[in-house]
Amino acid sequence: MLNEKLKNHHIILASGSPRRQEFFKNLGLDFEIRLKPVIEEYPPRLTHFEISNYLAQLKALPFKDELKPNDILITSDTIVWHNNKALGKPIDEQDAFNILKTLSLATHEVISSVCFTTSNYEKTLHNTTKVTFKELTDEEILYYLKTCKPFDKAGAYGIQDWIGQIGVTKIEGSYFNVMGLPTHLVYKTLNAIAKTV
Repeated sequence: MLNEKLKNHHIILASGSPRRQEFFKNLGLDFEIRLKPVIEEYPPRLTHFEISNYLAQLKALPFKDELKPNDILITSDTIVWHNNKALGKPIDEQDAFNILKTLSLATHEVISSVCFTTSNYEKTLHNTTKVTFKELTDEEILYYLKTCKPFDKAGAYGIQDWIGQIGVTKIEGSYFNVMGLPTHLVYKTLNAIAKTV
């Protein structure tokens, strides 16, 4: 349905994430995956969604000079926000363990930002979901780290993984946002872009 509306556009997804790529397929979209290396650093003054917005926009920068009039570039970033700081991807197993210990028996926020860039337009949206974990035992955390190795995930976990199935007791907001893409916002925004042409 949406793909027909966007038939005169060329969608570029600048993400190596298998989950985000799968979401785009599930939305029924034709798209190209195009990747460029970006150092994901942000100014320390930024907080909360400002961080994910900045990083999503940063990922779009290397593409801007090569976008054609019918291109729609989509970049995104997800962070975990807890105790007034951003939790990124763990640097090693010990760091992952420490991150999950802080999330245990607590509620944190998962913030995903999506940047839509064309040759003459840029729009960045974000979505926040609150996730609550039960008290996670050391044994459960170690088992999860050993079996799932979530070292490429912000906050050291994937909600679709074993730890999410046994540990998450409450979600306020979009489940897919926690997985890395607020699909409802992507669908809504692409529909709006299709109507403007």
